[in-house]
Amino acid sequence: MTTKITFIGAGSVVFTQGLLADLFAYPELAEVHVALHDIDPERLRTAHAAAGRIAEARGAKPVLTVHADRREALEGADFVVNMVQIGMGEASRLDFDLPARYGVKQTIGDTLGVGGIFRALRTFPFLSELGEDIAQVCPQAWLLNYTNPMAMNVQYLSETLGSDRVVGLCHSVYWTVHDLAALLEVPLSEVTYHAAGVNHQAWILRLEHQGADLYPRLAELAEDPQLRRRVRFDMFRRLGFYPTETSEHSSEYVPWYLGHAGEIERLRLPIGAYLDVVAENEAEYERTRRAIERDEPLTVEGTNEYAPQIIHSVVTGTPRTVYGNVLNRGLIPNLPATGAVEVPCLADATGIRPTRVAALPPQLAALNRTYLSTTELVVRAAIEDDPRHIRHAAMTDPATAAALPVERIWELCDEMVLAHGDALQPGLRETLGG
Repeated sequence: MTTKITFIGAGSVVFTQGLLADLFAYPELAEVHVALHDIDPERLRTAHAAAGRIAEARGAKPVLTVHADRREALEGADFVVNMVQIGMGEASRLDFDLPARYGVKQTIGDTLGVGGIFRALRTFPFLSELGEDIAQVCPQAWLLNYTNPMAMNVQYLSETLGSDRVVGLCHSVYWTVHDLAALLEVPLSEVTYHAAGVNHQAWILRLEHQGADLYPRLAELAEDPQLRRRVRFDMFRRLGFYPTETSEHSSEYVPWYLGHAGEIERLRLPIGAYLDVVAENEAEYERTRRAIERDEPLTVEGTNEYAPQIIHSVVTGTPRTVYGNVLNRGLIPNLPATGAVEVPCLADATGIRPTRVAALPPQLAALNRTYLSTTELVVRAAIEDDPRHIRHAAMTDPATAAALPVERIWELCDEMVLAHGDALQPGLRETLGG
């Protein structure tokens, strides 16, 4: 029986191309059924044409279908890969511009902070509909989520769908280790590591080269004057463990950096960096669309993303360890059971099984608990239809609380609610005043 993989938000053409390049590189997956869905007809046509080019370049012969109707795309799916971005670049620009008028500085704005909170709130109505469709059309499918904010979306999906077949995927752990291996000048293939925490704020708990601990060497490097000007190395020097996301990301989840002009300068923090990513993604899509129109060749590059690896492992029985985001339920005993955590997961013919991790060092767990408190309040706002919890989430968010007094936080949330308007579920559109 042919394996069916449904891509939701396939109009994210550049990301879709990378995933398909990885999928079609596996001979066992060369004839899978890939169903592409998007609400933008032009982007869907572009994604379909690009998929055909990639399959040809990889020597694969998949069944490729395109669907404007989501339920049709999901029918009989074994795997659902979600990469939808609700509101696209326009909403992201709003998430930066409006808080900036209040003096709130953001770099990425897709995980915590005002940007992460409202990205989640405008994504939840879509996730609710997607979850209902999956429950009715393909209840045994594995839902592999790439859409941010990862922890909020995974918790919301898991609670509303009532399923343990939801796994959030992010490349941050892999690329952190990849870059550390290069920095330490050791072959990545000879490095063993263990990480856990929450998405974009997990921690490298063990890092070894052929059985030798690499942390002492990393500590020596951390005294380099240029490396000391990176947030991740600053956090490593003070916390004792290296975080698994970029300095831009890491700066947003703590109160120590973005609220201080001197720290922004010292650590070279690019305020609004994600808006450059948005612009580049839009430009890259246009380049791909024009190349297809002109029948020019497309560059086919793999991504080392986890979704293709998981699908290959489940389909072929090849065991792999990947990092996934799932409901905690005791996996990390000193973090909240209801929160979404990032832990090693075993993928094989039986599916995807998260592994239990020992309690985190207390200083790491303290930061993760703060992160998960904000996440919990955003999810509760949506599930309980309580607009006050939006404000509570912003009040507990470290970077927002460090930048604004509480009355201004409430005023900012009111403006964000009005600005995003119909993208939010009706019960959350109420303004409450400062």
